[in-house]
Amino acid sequence: LSFEMHHRFSDPVKKWWPEKGSVDYYRALADHDRILHGRRLLTFSEGNTTVRISSLGFLHYTSITLGTPGMDFLVALDTGSDLFWVPCDCSQCPHFEFSIYSPSTSSTSNKVPCNNNLCQSGCSGSSHCPYKVAYVSADTSSSGILVEDVLHLETEDEDVSVPIIFGCGQVQTGSFLDVAAPNGLFGLGMEKISVPSILSSKGLTVDSFSMCFGRDGIGRISFGDKGSSDQEETPFNLRPTYNISVVEIRVGTTVDTNFSALFDTGTSFTYLRDPAYTRLSESFNSQAHNNRDPKIPFEYCYYMSSTENISRIPSISLTMKGGGQFSILDPIIVIFTRVEYVYCLAVVKSQDLNIIGQNFMTGQRVVFDRERHVLGWKNFNCYNTEDDVSLPIHPRNSPPAVAAEPDRYTPEA
Repeated sequence: LSFEMHHRFSDPVKKWWPEKGSVDYYRALADHDRILHGRRLLTFSEGNTTVRISSLGFLHYTSITLGTPGMDFLVALDTGSDLFWVPCDCSQCPHFEFSIYSPSTSSTSNKVPCNNNLCQSGCSGSSHCPYKVAYVSADTSSSGILVEDVLHLETEDEDVSVPIIFGCGQVQTGSFLDVAAPNGLFGLGMEKISVPSILSSKGLTVDSFSMCFGRDGIGRISFGDKGSSDQEETPFNLRPTYNISVVEIRVGTTVDTNFSALFDTGTSFTYLRDPAYTRLSESFNSQAHNNRDPKIPFEYCYYMSSTENISRIPSISLTMKGGGQFSILDPIIVIFTRVEYVYCLAVVKSQDLNIIGQNFMTGQRVVFDRERHVLGWKNFNCYNTEDDVSLPIHPRNSPPAVAAEPDRYTPEA
């Protein structure tokens, strides 16, 4: 007997899948998944799986349920900002087939008044609290009013509907009108208005959460997770941001450098200022074994045949304040062409901030322990539970986790 095998996105099979690009399509990529196992963690009602979506800016997204009746949103996860917002009663929002929230359609929705202690914007001629948040990317912002509604969460034993204050995003600008977070942004920062702060202030979880970034683009987010006793750690430098100190970079050999950086899941790639950028990139370039391609937007890119061994790509690791070693399992982005492919050091030269982006977090479970004021991490397989074996330090026999089509490799602003 013989049977045909089909990939789940092949022509014979995909007719049973939602239309590519729809919110249902992306939700189908992230299986309904809760692996809590008595650890007293809190997660979304649709599970704690996250998925990196290359067509939406290489960020990690998760599906959440908001309001009554519940409405689903596919939100980008961002530790570099605080406010959670979704497109709402739009006057300027991206033209995607995603959910649009409206306070008038949810029986549990209330507009936040100006005298609420989380209202930080002045109210002129209105009793409702306005907000406007500007982001690092050029001309990128979200504005509207603050509302309160229930976010549907689950523990291992029960459903929990938590009142959350979030942004009713009526006007989006910049990259939010293109590919970044078209269905909302889930702020995970330290300020009181962020969702982790609200969950801990209500006594629902301890003040810590983790994000695991799988090499295949699938990961997990878990509220209340303080990590494990064998994880590496480094202290946060400044409140209210996840800012840490790097005391050394290793690119094969030690590169003498010392800088502070923001750990930001809302930034796809890593951004470094000089002298750290030049020292890292020139050391990487001196150890690369391939011919350099000067035409790609990333500065250090190289031709590579499809049969070439990926182990020849230089390895990178960071030494954090306190001595913890942070291995960069995938420092590159791969760009496919018709006849060959090009790999690039996925680090962008910055003029102001040092940002450790999502690409450097691949293969790690990163713990944002706001209670102890430390960042923790561990090489980890996101499909495993805590008792399973973690990933090897430098796996080199699998393909690069991040890849792009030729029209999708422009670094973010």
